[in-house]
Amino acid sequence: MRLAVFNQKGGVGKTTTALNLAAALAARGLEPLLVDLDSQAHLTGIVCGPLESAADSLFGFYNDGRRVGELARPIALAGSGRGEVVPGHAELMKVDSLFGKGPRILYRLKEGLDEAEGDASRPVLIDCCPMLGVLSLSGIFAADRVLIPVSADFLAVRGALALEKTLKALEHVLKRRVERRYVLTRFDSRRGMAHRIEAELRERFGEELARTRIAETVALAESPFHGKDVHAYAPGSRGAQDYEALLEELLATGFFEV
Repeated sequence: MRLAVFNQKGGVGKTTTALNLAAALAARGLEPLLVDLDSQAHLTGIVCGPLESAADSLFGFYNDGRRVGELARPIALAGSGRGEVVPGHAELMKVDSLFGKGPRILYRLKEGLDEAEGDASRPVLIDCCPMLGVLSLSGIFAADRVLIPVSADFLAVRGALALEKTLKALEHVLKRRVERRYVLTRFDSRRGMAHRIEAELRERFGEELARTRIAETVALAESPFHGKDVHAYAPGSRGAQDYEALLEELLATGFFEV
């Protein structure tokens, strides 16, 4: 199954969520594929360092006709676990202007992943860019479902409501409902505002809001600096436990399948 991790608002834990869900999968013996669809390439920087050549990134897929499979790089996850990443690069910001916005470009990533995966059944997590354009739409079009991190602050709630309208509009193009799940991130249980935001989201989205909340912790903030996911950096931390619990919830409810 392919899961796009997306929010139009930045700073909500999108890359953190994609990386640490992949690590939780790797800790279970699976070998997930991460796709860095963000021109900021933060995910790539964490797991394998910045790339010198844009041709070795997903931009090479769009611009040079390289195959997704040949761009994938092996990475370590959750300490002794394994996975792969298709790296991002700053040049990805040119995709919108170079290739237009028609169906052909929007479905190209899906076709590239179909070719790369073949009959394989490993999980794929797509870290989308935090803006609505060709890249993020390509991630949604390529995915089976969408996971939406929402930080526990007022502006993030407004962003989630705007995103809901965007997803509903896309359903006319995709000719299917975009299955989604919202997850609260950067949650501080000591703040009354965080609980009010959770109640508001629960009232608006019901069961589409995950029960698991991702607490704001030191380990989650520090692990990217050390080039690690939180399971590798601090396996017993609250952050690692939260992402393991989130994965368990997504699997138990059938939202994500492996």
